[in-house]
Amino acid sequence: MTLSVLRTADAWWVRTPTGAARVDTAAITTRELLADRQAVTAAAASADTVAVDSLALVSPVTAPCRVVAQMTNFASHVRDSGMNPDTVPLTFFRKTSGSISGPFDDVVRPAHVRLLDYEVEIGLVFGREMPVGSDITAENLTEYVAGLVVTNDVSARDVQLPKTQFYEGKSYPTFTPVGPALVLLDAAELRRFTELRLRLWVDGELRQNMTVADMIYRPLETLRALTRFQRMDAGDLLLTGTPVGTALSAPPRPVEILGSLLPPKVKWRLFFRGQAKNPKYLHDGAVVEAAIGTDDGALDLGRQRTIVRHAP
Repeated sequence: MTLSVLRTADAWWVRTPTGAARVDTAAITTRELLADRQAVTAAAASADTVAVDSLALVSPVTAPCRVVAQMTNFASHVRDSGMNPDTVPLTFFRKTSGSISGPFDDVVRPAHVRLLDYEVEIGLVFGREMPVGSDITAENLTEYVAGLVVTNDVSARDVQLPKTQFYEGKSYPTFTPVGPALVLLDAAELRRFTELRLRLWVDGELRQNMTVADMIYRPLETLRALTRFQRMDAGDLLLTGTPVGTALSAPPRPVEILGSLLPPKVKWRLFFRGQAKNPKYLHDGAVVEAAIGTDDGALDLGRQRTIVRHAP
């Protein structure tokens, strides 16, 4: 049975059919809460509830923690980036946990950023330590993956691309909205992972809409690769990639070839001049909504709603 865990500034909650029940726990961090699973289960059976809408929800993943992300992990996104899904490698990058924000917090665009993009992603939340060299199998996968969350991998493209690294351009404060719920799953529910549909809207326009069936490297293969070099602990977060539909897309092949012949400074100046005309990048006041769930509603990670605000 899925358990949807919510968090406010002063408490943990579990969503029930009648509302949200407070978890009787001393846990402060996500890691501590996952170690107190008995309290979470007890709260799910409580009849003492409040309306979920009355809660000021914050991210159910607490910082500090490790935040690791997968690059170009949906076939549709790989093709849109001008690459071949059959040959794209399994690649990771890091984000700061200082970028984590709540599911209804503003996304703040730094003053020097011009091309702000969005990427709805499923976040895997670890339920136990995964030391380097851990033996990850289909049978023990749910020991490591405690639950799933909605995330938005917000990206400053004009910082990310010229520097040819992702860390800064994806790590500014508020660049990883998480939640509203941490949905704890059992083994049977996790087997429905490929049925999850990722959707993202900007100002009511549906921009991204794809199921996990389009994902290239799924959790079992991903964790087997990650454990070769990266330790993860309970409460850490792994973002698993985004489908097609982001503002950024690869230029036509002939243009890309011509651009490769130019000096880097000239190439990027021309590229960003063209991107500045793209209306899909996030503007001041843009409303970004992201939701993940199965089409039958049996698994529902919830829906986040954030507004873009430009820093002065």
